[in-house]
Amino acid sequence: MKKVLIAITLLLSPTTACSDLGDYEPRDGDIVFQVSRSDQSRAIEIVTGSRYSHMGIVYLEDGQARVFEAVGPVIRTPFEDWVDRGVGGHVVVKRLAAADGLLDAEALQRMAAAGRELAGLPYDFRFEWDDDRMYCSELVWKIYHRGLGVRLSEMERVSDFDLDDPVVRTIVDRRWPHGIPTSQRVVSPAAIFASPLLTTVFEN
Repeated sequence: MKKVLIAITLLLSPTTACSDLGDYEPRDGDIVFQVSRSDQSRAIEIVTGSRYSHMGIVYLEDGQARVFEAVGPVIRTPFEDWVDRGVGGHVVVKRLAAADGLLDAEALQRMAAAGRELAGLPYDFRFEWDDDRMYCSELVWKIYHRGLGVRLSEMERVSDFDLDDPVVRTIVDRRWPHGIPTSQRVVSPAAIFASPLLTTVFEN
C-alpha cells in the first residue's frame, strides 16, 4: 500500500505535470517564443531588451504539433517537449493577423518546402545571413519570406545593438576574436515578437 501511495504522489507531482497549454489549438505557421536555457540566452536578452531568446514555427504532422527550430541542427521537436525545455515552461504563441486569408493550403506547402531546404543545417553561432548555418529567428523569418513573401520584421545591423555589457562581451570576444562585423545584417527574436503583422493567440 505504501508503494502505491508513493507512486500516486509522484504522478501528481508538479515536476511530472504536462505543459499547461490551456485550450490552445496549434495551427500550421504559428510562431512560438520562449526563454531559452542556453548559454547565450542571457546575452540575447541583454542586447535585444527582450526576455524571449528562442523561437520556432509550428507544423502539424499526422495530427501532432511540432516546432521547427534551429537548436543545433534545424529539427522538428514535439510541441510539448519544446515548451517544457524553456524556462518555467512559459511560451507565447503568435499568429499572422491575416492568417485566415494568407495561410491557405498552397501557401503552407510553399512554406513547408522552404523549411525542407533548411532542415538539418547546423546552428549559426555567428548569426550570419547565409544558408550555410541557421539561427532560430533567421529560420522563421526566411520561411515566411520565401514561402509567403512576408517580411516579419525589418532587418537590423549588429551595430544597432549595445554590445558593451560584460556578459555580451564575453561571448562576442570568444566568437569574433578578430572583431565583430558591425555592418552584418541580423534579425532578432525580439524584432519578430514585436512585429505588427502578428497577434498573440496564447500565453501561459
